[in-house]
Amino acid sequence: MFSRERLIVVEIAMKYTSGVALVLLAGAFWSTMGLAIRYIETANVWQILFYRSIALSVFLLLLVCFTGRKSFLIVLYNTGLGGVVGGFGLVMAFAGGIFAIQNTTVANAMFLFAAAPFFAAFLGSVLLGELVRKGTWVGMGLAIAGIFVMVWGGIEAGHLYGNLSGIVSALGFAIFTVALRWNRQEDMLPTVFFGGIFSAIISGIVCLFYQYSVNILLNDILIALSMGVFQVGAGLALYTIGSRVIPAAELALLSMTEVLLGPLWVWVVLGEKGGIFTLVGGGILLTGVVSNAVSGIRRKPVPTV
Repeated sequence: MFSRERLIVVEIAMKYTSGVALVLLAGAFWSTMGLAIRYIETANVWQILFYRSIALSVFLLLLVCFTGRKSFLIVLYNTGLGGVVGGFGLVMAFAGGIFAIQNTTVANAMFLFAAAPFFAAFLGSVLLGELVRKGTWVGMGLAIAGIFVMVWGGIEAGHLYGNLSGIVSALGFAIFTVALRWNRQEDMLPTVFFGGIFSAIISGIVCLFYQYSVNILLNDILIALSMGVFQVGAGLALYTIGSRVIPAAELALLSMTEVLLGPLWVWVVLGEKGGIFTLVGGGILLTGVVSNAVSGIRRKPVPTV
């Protein structure tokens, strides 16, 4: 028979294992963005963002209403200023991410997205006074070197704006992350809802100002709507649940499934490959991400059976 202590350890391990599976699955959902964007026929970044944000907002509204114990308005109010700031950070992340994939290779964009944890660590240090580990500073240095290689290669390949947009996307997600820490929010979904609403409003205004019609091809509308529900919405829902039982240092490592699978999907389905600068720079950046995550895991081991 199992002792009480043994049963507790087994239960913790099962929760941890389930959390790992959910975070890995979240990364798999996120990784489909590049492939989905490639199947968009004519819509631009703001038209895609408009429909994707509407679908995301409706999905999160239903999710929060059906799973929350408090009323939806109270949940939104409790997010405070941090939720608003985080929402605007997601506008940067969403718009920059779509534009990056439309203007550079998926591999290049995905590797640049992976710099977000380091931007978050730097902003957290400056704005919140959070201590940054030596391993994280080393990882930042590697990330900067990798980004430099990819951006330099992007200049030669004519992908400069796509690369810069990938950096903007990573910075936006970092702002979102720091806003959550600033407001000490355990649940990111209400803040993501703000991000969806702000993105829909801003993209709608941009479309109106530049006379981009929202009457786009049905194919593009359906892809954008499905991205809002499955690629972003479901991915963040799974990530939120899984992150509650996973140490923060491991999350960056586990969510690398997005970076690894994203280029794989477009390579297998469409034959799209990254260039030499992408592979070298991305490899350097990922080395920094993995080394930082592994050093964090060693400092805070997780109970196992």
